[in-house]
Amino acid sequence: MLLTPRTRTPRPLKAASLLASAASVCLVAASAPATPLGVGDRLFPYLGNPGYDVASYDLSFTYPGTNSKPLQAVTTINAWTTTSLNSVNLDFARGEVQSVKVDGEPASFASAGEDLVVRPRKPLPKGSWIRITVRHTSDPASAGGREGGWVRTADGLAMANQADAGHLVFPSNDHPSDKALYTIRVTAPDGYTAVANGLPTHVTRAGRATTWTYRTRHPMATELAQVSIGRSTVLRRTGPHGLPVRDVVPTKDRAQLEPWLKKTPDQIAWMEKKVGPYPFETYGMLVAEADTGFELETQTLSLFEKDLFTDPAYAKWQVESIMVHELAHQWFGDSVSPRTWSDLWLNEGHASWYEALYAQEKGGRSLEARMRAAYGASDSWRNAGGPPAVPKAPRPGQKISIFRPNVYDGAALVLYALRQEIGRLAFDRLERSWVTRHRDGVATTADFVALAKEISGRDLDDFFKAWLYGAKTPPMPGHPDWKPVAQDKAAKAAPRKGHAAP
Repeated sequence: MLLTPRTRTPRPLKAASLLASAASVCLVAASAPATPLGVGDRLFPYLGNPGYDVASYDLSFTYPGTNSKPLQAVTTINAWTTTSLNSVNLDFARGEVQSVKVDGEPASFASAGEDLVVRPRKPLPKGSWIRITVRHTSDPASAGGREGGWVRTADGLAMANQADAGHLVFPSNDHPSDKALYTIRVTAPDGYTAVANGLPTHVTRAGRATTWTYRTRHPMATELAQVSIGRSTVLRRTGPHGLPVRDVVPTKDRAQLEPWLKKTPDQIAWMEKKVGPYPFETYGMLVAEADTGFELETQTLSLFEKDLFTDPAYAKWQVESIMVHELAHQWFGDSVSPRTWSDLWLNEGHASWYEALYAQEKGGRSLEARMRAAYGASDSWRNAGGPPAVPKAPRPGQKISIFRPNVYDGAALVLYALRQEIGRLAFDRLERSWVTRHRDGVATTADFVALAKEISGRDLDDFFKAWLYGAKTPPMPGHPDWKPVAQDKAAKAAPRKGHAAP
């Protein structure tokens, strides 16, 4: 995710109130009290659920042709139990559950906080292969000021599930540590086009509606799921090595957006030169006429606001570097996902790093100048948001507030310091090895530290302890003249949330 800076009069960001409060789930009460669970994430303790490992999701949505009514939906989860279970907790917090089956048999269910607690007729032994089918609604209307999940656009819907809003759309194990394969089916009335993560498998028409089916070839975290429903056009082109590239845009805007969209293949080639082959089966941009206040790296189909490409306040180099930020996430954050949300700096720091490199190489914007400005602001960022690898908890009612400058340019600064410390050759080998070794998986800060030590052949424990966990920013290797600046000056001098200063 990248929070987009505005040079015009600021508008309230919907992201600021994302996940502000929970919507209720209408359920049939089970016979025993239900208890919410979680995987113990430091920042989101009740997110995710223990006891099972999801292998695949099959999602089916029927769009009624209006954003004022819920979608009818069916979610099927295939999973292995990792312990014996009498009940299974799923994350789900916006919709009406109509029925639940476990392995084809009706199961009772109840709500507990933001969990849907399913009780099968028989206990599930450890190592069981289970299929849970939930018939439910999926509501695009926020409740109690809570936003996230579905994003209502000018002509339909898109998704924005980061950080913990996937379960506002469909029942799931909504934590990035449990990635799975997806099949996504969307039925919409004539005149609409539906696109989702992965590649299309078939399209069927019945009456005045069409159903599109998409499948992913690589596992995906729930926060990266994407479905676009709108009066859209799908533009297709070819990327490096024959990679299918498809962009989804409002039909009326296709000519205006084409000069930007055609840059993607060259940007993919640029990233491949830096870190190696693109990790997925397709890529493209979903350009939505929506007021989100951010861009989002949903897997294989990144979400962008249309204003980014049409507002003259944005310089050409700035728009292109933002495009590369979300593209870089396909390697850093999507293919290699964080095991916990405290590892977020690995996502945003790397995306900001390649954004800055691209801005230097293609836009003439000095990387060193940007890092020096970040160094000046880093102490104030750490004070406000915590060190990069120990971000402070989100503010009450503002769960998206974990996306602070300390995990954007504050984390990119750590990568710059590491390159200064171990040299460019070792750093470049580290980057390529990281995305190769952990492709399609999850990884932690400790994994990154261990790989950096292995690649460089050096003991970097003291370096990483200071740079990732220290309350104050350490001296910059090779730049003893760099100094922190006063907090009020830092706010003016430093780039905002992952973007180079204009």
